Amino acid sequence: MSNLAKRLAFAGVAIPIVLGLVWLGGLGLAVLLAVAAAVAAWEFYNIAVGTGSHPLSLAGVVLSAAIPFGVYARFEGYWAPPVSLVMLMVLVLMSITLWRRGATGKPLEVVAITLLGVFYTGGMLAFAYALRYHRFAIGPLAGTLLVLLPLLLTWGTDTGGMLFGKTLGKRKLMPSISPGKTVAGAVGGAVVATIAAVLFVKFALHPYAHLTMSMAAAASFGFAVSLAGQVGDLVESMLKREAGVKDSSALIPGHGGALDRVDSLLFTLPVSYVLFDLLLIPTP
Repeated sequence: MSNLAKRLAFAGVAIPIVLGLVWLGGLGLAVLLAVAAAVAAWEFYNIAVGTGSHPLSLAGVVLSAAIPFGVYARFEGYWAPPVSLVMLMVLVLMSITLWRRGATGKPLEVVAITLLGVFYTGGMLAFAYALRYHRFAIGPLAGTLLVLLPLLLTWGTDTGGMLFGKTLGKRKLMPSISPGKTVAGAVGGAVVATIAAVLFVKFALHPYAHLTMSMAAAASFGFAVSLAGQVGDLVESMLKREAGVKDSSALIPGHGGALDRVDSLLFTLPVSYVLFDLLLIPTP
């Protein structure tokens, strides 16, 4: 199969499953996010190893997967993990480092990179669950649409960037980080996302979720989320560039690794959550 055929085949299977689990919500969505977080964290730590670091990979993967379950427990009313318990995570990792690595094992670097991997992957992906059960989302359709919007804007940014980059792109955006990305592609992706956000709010959120934004707010939302997604993509490229690898892994045919697929979402999901709190207006 060609690379494009592999991508289309994977998307044809993965997208319905993801949207179905988002619609159902609850434990199924938490499991999906936990698995994605665990795999992305494992790939992140492998990238770190490629730079000469030695994080506590297993502990980081477990903690990363635990965050979506913690968010699930909080929203379902079973148990709300207190901030103090989250802070104990630092003590646990420092204690493991004390016994496993010692003073000569770069303990500060070990703990810092391990914690970064936990919050960069599991912490950011857990915002998808928070979006599904946002305080303004009444019912599964509204919650699904709030998750779907940043997904569509991320895909729209990628598509617009590719089309504008191929046709108009001459000036490189950040050649030392991602040689294929151009200024025209970045601008084109942002334009596509901005238009898509306005149309989505008008024809999906408003009539079906009873939520809206002003046109200016929707356009600003689309632009900000597109910018966040592009930064997220460049950040992962920066990490891979330091490690000297092209993909985070070869897990997904035609797509690279899990981290390669969610790198933009790690930025767009939390940014969308914050902006929804500021810009969404419930309607009758």
